[in-house]
Amino acid sequence: MSTPQHPTQTIAFIGGGNMASAIIGGLIQQGTPAQQILVLEPFDVARQQLEAKFSVHTLPNATEALQEAGLVIWAIKPQVFKEAAHATAAFCQQALHLSVAAGIRSDSIATWLGTQRVVRAMPNTPALVGLGQTGLFARTGVSAADQAWIEHVVATTGQFLWVQEEPLLDAVTAISGSGPAYVFFFIEAMVEAGIQMGLSQAQAHQLAVGTFVGASELARSANESPAVLRERVTSQGGTTHAAITAMQETKLDALFQAALEAARARAQALGDAFGH
Repeated sequence: MSTPQHPTQTIAFIGGGNMASAIIGGLIQQGTPAQQILVLEPFDVARQQLEAKFSVHTLPNATEALQEAGLVIWAIKPQVFKEAAHATAAFCQQALHLSVAAGIRSDSIATWLGTQRVVRAMPNTPALVGLGQTGLFARTGVSAADQAWIEHVVATTGQFLWVQEEPLLDAVTAISGSGPAYVFFFIEAMVEAGIQMGLSQAQAHQLAVGTFVGASELARSANESPAVLRERVTSQGGTTHAAITAMQETKLDALFQAALEAARARAQALGDAFGH
């Protein structure tokens, strides 16, 4: 893991939802003192929960306290980003900015905040259990030291990778950002099939979830490609062959790829809709 650029500087979060909580939890677990973390969260109940769980400082709205932040993490919905940026920009133009808001492009963020020190991130929900995948893109105003600080923060939630062209973050969104929902969708289908075949809900759930966990770990640790791993358990004329053949006959792979393209197109559309 990289060393943070300014280990004593305040890290401010704009928004205190699930993704902010995942990063805050990871930072504290990795040794960042809670008193160095500030969260701007307009909802009273959410602020109280953050204070109770993490002992961090919170604010209901933007104040001069944000001037202490060396890094500002934007963990808000894309629909409200512009409004929040205009309310906050005057207090944090000297900071490094990390956005985890889906779709909002760095051109818009840099314009709204009046700085080129902007990194866009596309994380996913397994960050909540330290197994996240995060795609990152840095504008030219972001230094190597800035990138090292971002890596230190993001690594507390799982793995990350940098892309050199910002539109590739839409692909990251389609594959890993939205990806956990695809896995849950298939688990749902497997559980339902198990129940229809006579298993209990608990039995079907254990088998389906455990199979995804095991197969994912096998794919992660093996030297072979997923195609080779699939072929190894697909004996000609066997049960797996029957299932795979049924999927291929319905062109499930092409349908699934089309679904991912729809997610990529939607990520692009979000940037068009809320980036002005």
